[in-house]
This record gives sequence, structure tokens and C-alpha cells, in this order.
Amino acid sequence: MRMPDKPDTWAWLAAWLEQNWPAIYSGGLAAIIAALRIMYGGGTLRRVALEAPLCGALALACSHGLSLLGIPATTAPFFGGVIGLLGVEGTRALANQFFKRKVEQV
Repeated sequence: MRMPDKPDTWAWLAAWLEQNWPAIYSGGLAAIIAALRIMYGGGTLRRVALEAPLCGALALACSHGLSLLGIPATTAPFFGGVIGLLGVEGTRALANQFFKRKVEQV
């Protein structure tokens, strides 16, 4: 498969990467931190293969929702790092606490 030689294709790709870079960086950072955290803790390769992509996907999804909460998209890598450090279970527990508190206020 050859890469296209058209300048407009490269311009489109560069513009897309520039626009989506915080989200891509956030997902990759979460996956790398989660994988390293699991390996450091003595986890199995199966757990690394499952949890690291889950953390990356979760960070990618959360990075697109930051604007709904009034948080700048440039902070997405920070949240990706936190998600990778907490893991899927820790992030789920924090989200449950947050949403329960919001429901009780209503």
C-alpha cells in the first residue's frame, strides 16, 4: 500500500492531527501508564493486554467530553494520565461517586 503523494491529503492529515492531538495524546498516555502500572505491580500479560487499551479508550472518550464540563481540551493529557494511573476500576468508582452526588443534588 503506497502513501498518497497528493499535497492536499497531507494537509488534511496534518490539520486533523492538529485538531485532535490532545485526545490522541490522552488515549496513548493512558494506555502506556496503565500498562506500566500493571507490569510494575506484577500483573499478567493478559491483564496488560486488556486494561491498557480500555484505559486508552476511556481517556479518549473522556477527552471529548471535557468541553461539556467547561474544561479546556488542552487538559486532556492530564486526565488521560490520571485515568491510566487509577485504572478502569478506580475510574469507575470515581465516576459512580460523582454521578451519585449529582443525582442526590437534583
